[in-house]
Amino acid sequence: MLLKLDINQKGYAFAANLDEVLADAESDLSSILSKIDENTHTINKMTADCDNIDYILSVCSGVLCGVIDIFLIGKPGDSPVGNITDKWFEDRTVAFAKMCGWNGTKNSSTSSAIKYLEKKFKIPYDQTGADDAASWVFDLNPKNHHFKSLGHNPTLLGLFFSILDQFANTSHFVTDGELISLQESDGKWVLRGNNIPSKIFCGFINWFGHIVSDISGSSSSKGRGMGIPSPFWAWTNDIIAIKKKANIPVTEFDKSINELALEIFKKGYDIRFQVAQTIPVLINEMLVRTIYSIRRMVRYFNTVEKKIRSFSLLWETCEPFTNATVKRMLTVAHGTFCLVDASDVLVRGIIYGGGSLNIAESIMRLNIIGIGRFTISLYGEVTRRTQRTSLKEEAIVLKREKLILTDYVEGLQYLSKIYDDNELLQFTKDLQGSEMYIKAFEKTITLAEKRKVPEDKILKNKTEIDFYFNGGKS
Repeated sequence: MLLKLDINQKGYAFAANLDEVLADAESDLSSILSKIDENTHTINKMTADCDNIDYILSVCSGVLCGVIDIFLIGKPGDSPVGNITDKWFEDRTVAFAKMCGWNGTKNSSTSSAIKYLEKKFKIPYDQTGADDAASWVFDLNPKNHHFKSLGHNPTLLGLFFSILDQFANTSHFVTDGELISLQESDGKWVLRGNNIPSKIFCGFINWFGHIVSDISGSSSSKGRGMGIPSPFWAWTNDIIAIKKKANIPVTEFDKSINELALEIFKKGYDIRFQVAQTIPVLINEMLVRTIYSIRRMVRYFNTVEKKIRSFSLLWETCEPFTNATVKRMLTVAHGTFCLVDASDVLVRGIIYGGGSLNIAESIMRLNIIGIGRFTISLYGEVTRRTQRTSLKEEAIVLKREKLILTDYVEGLQYLSKIYDDNELLQFTKDLQGSEMYIKAFEKTITLAEKRKVPEDKILKNKTEIDFYFNGGKS
């Protein structure tokens, strides 16, 4: 090994030595080992550890919730759970009316609370098609005006058109693939507010308040009433409106989907029924997470000694939110739920279609929330698989670096044993600070022997040293 020696007026200095090189190499090796441990931990955390019982219980949960969806959710107008959610929304409407100043009593009807909210949160785009020109111009009527009116849609674009209509005293409707605008729609309309920000705020409050007033139907509704469109299907209106504003042709597919959404809305598929469809999906979610936690808790108390148990360790073992195992169980459960639901949708659609598939009947029974949740689980599975593949490739590189550094460190350790000459290298200080140079050169002799200098080249005594520095003259 060659160590560079720098000499100047202040003295000399070795640029490096074996100890420094070995320390750097060991530090690099320690860093690589730390990265390998972290990499392994991350891979293990992202790898599902489900046993057969986990899979079986997940499938059972999906089947159970699928049966709930078939017999208790069903379709609008024939849904026991839907009746419960309808009543819940009515109660929320009444509670909101009371919060806004309505003085109704327990015996007051829901329609009375709705009528109060309609007056308090009045808007200019509330044409119903009853006894007005819109009924024969574009077939607007009380059963479809909540869907066709963009301001009644619970979407961001619905909010935009609501505020636009309130500023401009207009109404915007989507019908037959067209965006229709009515000017000066309410001759008495005035948007409150002294400046633009306050008017926008009042416009938002009017939009939200009017949405709540219509969520259980209008004050003149008989029976269930026409509520607010489902946000999912209301996007069919938004697509047409955006295309029309951007001068993009509306396709027949856009029109067909929009007509289908309108058809199922008129049959009762609104935001209330969409919430009812959420219930079996939430039950499936909670049931699987509970099963996971209980099984891990039992395993924890059976395998961990009492003296080392702790709440933090218990939570780390049982928490049902972030680990890949419970996410895999949820994917299986929601996939099973969607499979059961799709089977029912297909069978009922064919039965009601008299041998051919009745699209509207099928869509009304199809649990969109369940499909959305299953899609999220699938996306998570694909993402974790991609990340695991990347981490495994990184692990291969790290292991190669570890092997190289291990060999390098072992080689340096071997050299450090051969060249254990820290004391011998002090001969230069002896030469600088003492006239006892003879002993100093004795160190150089030993050093030269360890460095495998040829025997005839080593200066072994003072006579040879003097002879060498005199240029070979005695």
